[in-house]
Amino acid sequence: MTILLCDPRVASRPASRPARAQQPPSGGTGAGPRLGVDLDAVAANVELLARRATGELMAVVKADGFGHGASSVARTALAHGASRLGVATLAEALALRADGIAAPVLSWLNPLDADFAAARSHLIELAVPSRSHLDAIASTAPGAAVHLHLDTGLARDGAPVSEWAGLCRAARRAERLGLVRVTGLMGHLACADVPGDPANAIGRARFGWGVMTARAAGLRPTHRHLAATAATLTDPLSHHTMCRVGAGLVGIDPSGSTHLHPALTLTAPLVSVSRVLAGTPVGYGHTWSAPSATALGLLPLGYADGLPRAASGRAEVLVGGRRRPLVGAISMDMAVVDLGPAGPDSPVAGDDVVVFGPGRAGEPTTAEWAGWADTIEHEIVTRLGARTR
Repeated sequence: MTILLCDPRVASRPASRPARAQQPPSGGTGAGPRLGVDLDAVAANVELLARRATGELMAVVKADGFGHGASSVARTALAHGASRLGVATLAEALALRADGIAAPVLSWLNPLDADFAAARSHLIELAVPSRSHLDAIASTAPGAAVHLHLDTGLARDGAPVSEWAGLCRAARRAERLGLVRVTGLMGHLACADVPGDPANAIGRARFGWGVMTARAAGLRPTHRHLAATAATLTDPLSHHTMCRVGAGLVGIDPSGSTHLHPALTLTAPLVSVSRVLAGTPVGYGHTWSAPSATALGLLPLGYADGLPRAASGRAEVLVGGRRRPLVGAISMDMAVVDLGPAGPDSPVAGDDVVVFGPGRAGEPTTAEWAGWADTIEHEIVTRLGARTR
């Protein structure tokens, strides 16, 4: 099943190409860029990942389900092998609850003044990366379920190794008083996208030490989770009782080891088509000039919509079954396509352009866009703006 994250209606157009070139669509809906999500692809990815995971599968739907729609990806994942959900912020977790999703949800990135009482009342589990977070949760949301978070090698979120034993002892005291329920331990690997990197062995060892330290403090959590997508696919030693998978749900494998199914397709109509002479400069800064007479198509998409400006001069799109380059600088709202010399079958205003998709019809993929922008697929799919939805 494919869903559209914006108005799926398309303006009606006369059938013949000459009429389309001369007459604007009548009774149009103004449909612009359209973002389609293939939930069947999500389902297939979840089933594969659930088979690879040693224990439970947590579907991570942060950042609006990696730009694919948090609730729809969550429901699909839960129906095809995931048993729990994960998000970064409490706001994301509460949005899932407001949308009627009752599955267990863990939130792991919250400031000390977050509304932990709301989390407790909506049965949202909370990560605890510090003694201060533990105290804040215990004082405002007594009885909340928590996962103690150990920094296993990234030096960002999670308690440092030097503070872990003290955090575990404090959590056990709070547990005895009924102020929290320690239901999980968590960490994250720094280099799981490079199987065999020595940092992964260090991360696994630190997490193993963290588990033993927690047990020595008297904690008996049900869940232990370290592996994200790449480690789920390549590193069984990191699986423990549960794997957390986000990017893999939507077809992104950071390790490049496994064929997953990309789930996102972005299309947009040509707003206009113009013919220009050789030497015509295009866009801000005149970074490109037409080497010969050609036709230029205008796309209503730019960096405000998520197209990375860094891909200017490199990116391609699919028009009429053929790859065509984007030329000039990608601007805030627009990008220009070099359509080639005019001919009887040349694209016209209103024709659809595939910006990216699964690649089955020759269209660019999000992996290609990431390469053109010197970034990762995660950034391409999560930066898409509201005008594409």
